[in-house]
Amino acid sequence: MAKKQLYSIEFPVRCSPNILYNFLATPAGLQEWFADLVDQRDGVFSFSWSGGMPEKAKLISTEENKSVRFSWLHEDPKEYFEFNIETAEVSNQTILLINAFAEKGDIKDESMVWEYQVKELFHRLGS
Repeated sequence: MAKKQLYSIEFPVRCSPNILYNFLATPAGLQEWFADLVDQRDGVFSFSWSGGMPEKAKLISTEENKSVRFSWLHEDPKEYFEFNIETAEVSNQTILLINAFAEKGDIKDESMVWEYQVKELFHRLGS
């Protein structure tokens, strides 16, 4: 099995870090754009799409209005997906930075999936 690589994608967002954080760190917020059904118990989030079996991810770390990191339970625990909220110094614009792992040949496809998901997030945010 090929070793996965860390990749990053960045999206400017028209909302405050506080509002964005709630869409990234809470089951209700994630259910608005990331998965059809999201549940959380004891730091483990269950994500379901199209009525399928839930996929589970452990909440590894969170810093309010700054970052949220998850690790899929069925993947290498050193690999994760992470949402970072940054503010551009010059424009003061909110930036969503997504860091995730994928096999080198899958990075383009997985980036496109994130772009689709983030478009749904923007729709929910009204931006």
